[in-house]
Amino acid sequence: MASSTVRPEVQPSRASAVAQRLLDSSATLSYDPQAEVDWETPLDKGYHGASPEWSTLYGTAYWDEMTEAQRKELTRQEAASVASTGIWFEMILQQLVLRDIYAKDPTDPEFQWALTEVADECRHSIMFARGAKKLGAPAYRPRRAAVELGRAFKTVAFGEAAYAAILVAEEVLDVMQRDWMRDERVVPFVRTINNIHVVEESRHMKFAREETLQRLEKAGWVRRQIHAFVIAVASYVIVTSMVNKKVYANAGLDSARAIAEAKANQHHKSMMRSSCSGLMSFLASARLLTRPALAFYKRAHLI
Repeated sequence: MASSTVRPEVQPSRASAVAQRLLDSSATLSYDPQAEVDWETPLDKGYHGASPEWSTLYGTAYWDEMTEAQRKELTRQEAASVASTGIWFEMILQQLVLRDIYAKDPTDPEFQWALTEVADECRHSIMFARGAKKLGAPAYRPRRAAVELGRAFKTVAFGEAAYAAILVAEEVLDVMQRDWMRDERVVPFVRTINNIHVVEESRHMKFAREETLQRLEKAGWVRRQIHAFVIAVASYVIVTSMVNKKVYANAGLDSARAIAEAKANQHHKSMMRSSCSGLMSFLASARLLTRPALAFYKRAHLI
């Protein structure tokens, strides 16, 4: 009689276990922006596009001189610019993720979660594009240098550099959008967009943290130093691209004065630093806050 061999059960990796939980969460709670967002109601210009406290001019002398209508128009243009930057980076993110899972095991929950994340990002990008158009804004694009740096980054970044950069972009957006989605001064359809993005991106950020830590387990000193620098430069480019300088002219303001006052605005710098405290703690715990990296985070007012 032939003996049968019982195979030991293969235990999933920590990342696969996290991915499976995220897949289960996505199946339970995900949104269809086409159905959830009110695209039909005309824009009510009595609302802001974002919480005023997040405006780049809030707290400046120029802000005090502006009419309430001008303030609301500015926040709508700024919200549209942030959305456009989000689309740009989500396109980079999708390529990073797809390149990372290329030719990997499609039965693995990590692979399936990665495709779920890409699908989420596609829907988010369309949602942001429609939202920016409804806010009455043009297509804001990052400056040419940022576009070319993004092109290089999406081509060569891998491992912790890719996932930590994803985390930085999403964490900064997450904090400001949590404020906007609760603020009744913000136009309702933008609040809905922010709520959808916050809920679904919370899963993306959890996975990015897990992947960053996992990839760093085998990283030596040199690799850690190089990737810490790459992540910091990517973060600087992303954050400084969020509000396009053209928003001021499109809001009917004196562009030169607005740019100068926004650049010197200590209130906005403080808001950025406070929004990134948790992120900086994570990067510090992962030993990614090297001296060269810190210089870029400080220039971007993230620390």
